[in-house]
Amino acid sequence: MISIGHEIPEPAETSFADRGLKLHGLELVRVGLPLRDPWTTAAGAFRVRDSLLVRVVLEVLGDGEGGEQIEGWGECGALPAPSYSSEYTEEAARVSVDRLVPALAGGGVARACEVIGALSATKGHNMAKTAFEGAFLDAELQAAGRSLASYLASASRARGGQRTRVTAGVAVGLAPSLGELVEQVGGWVAQGYKRVKLKIRPGQDMEVVAAVRERWPDLVLAADANGTYAAIPFDEAVGSLRALEPFGLVCVEQPLADDDLLGHAELARRTELPISLDEALSSLSMLAAALRLGACSVANIKAGRLGGYLEAVKAHDLCNEQGVPVFCGGLVETGVARAANVALAALPNFKLPGDLSASGRFFEMDLTSTMALGPDGAIAVPEGPGLGVSVDTSAIASFATWRLWCPVGG
Repeated sequence: MISIGHEIPEPAETSFADRGLKLHGLELVRVGLPLRDPWTTAAGAFRVRDSLLVRVVLEVLGDGEGGEQIEGWGECGALPAPSYSSEYTEEAARVSVDRLVPALAGGGVARACEVIGALSATKGHNMAKTAFEGAFLDAELQAAGRSLASYLASASRARGGQRTRVTAGVAVGLAPSLGELVEQVGGWVAQGYKRVKLKIRPGQDMEVVAAVRERWPDLVLAADANGTYAAIPFDEAVGSLRALEPFGLVCVEQPLADDDLLGHAELARRTELPISLDEALSSLSMLAAALRLGACSVANIKAGRLGGYLEAVKAHDLCNEQGVPVFCGGLVETGVARAANVALAALPNFKLPGDLSASGRFFEMDLTSTMALGPDGAIAVPEGPGLGVSVDTSAIASFATWRLWCPVGG
């Protein structure tokens, strides 16, 4: 029997333990950040990252009625259109206004560990829920003077502690031509990235992988199909993917449909390629089923897809106990989510470089202080309280397209 969960501890000996916290208000902020280059996958392309941010303001209760106010930030990973999953930014904003904010405001929630339970009456919408949990974690841990990375490490059952640096990786979208793709990859390799993940699809796979592998024989290389091989006959998909075996890929990610665990298990039996799942792993239960079926030998962990960073810790631990390495996936997020993802990726079973790029990978101007790529090809795990990075509220105001402040109580 696979055990899929465990209790997550409180943030430990906190400076506010004898005073408590109170929710003062919540703010929803929608921002539109222009990308350096269009982001293109088989599902489409976009040039502006339409993203939903959540700001939580907690009040640290003192001897009187009021106390210090601390704000925390979270980010919803949903993309501008329902291309990666059924969630998208417009819908996330709507459900946040209609359902999630009222549930938190009316439920007396003041701690991150209470957030997902308080939102459980609303089915789905994991990415929106994760933004709220992330904002509460940021604020609560700032109040405690503790980093998110150290808290997630203490919440994990895995031995090995917390890394101080995580190896960076870059995902490269589909390019108009092979020459342009190789040029793009060359630019990232020159900057010091140690892993590249290539988007592939039927008819645009072996040639792509072969060209990059020939140019960089020692590069850590992965491929991501985003389910596109579900559109062709299964035996043809097997043949196309087996043709990639000579190129030393660390994994091929999500070749078949989101819900096709049996197909992925059969594919894993018929190819030597390590199969990774992404979109299919929508919950701990789905992850446990995939592991039991042998549908993957690598897992992409995205906190937003799973419904929170605390759920992501449990997913990490489950894979660790089953001997399955994981990597941290990305969704073209701003520095708010990137900082949280880097903290998550500091856990010991994140043995493969993830979709964790330095500041400036996607945007000319980001929303947080810089997370730089070091000469070792790694990013330092933020050590400050909460997210560990400073949030640029001026940049948020500059790029905001809509915002709504929701006070709690009187």
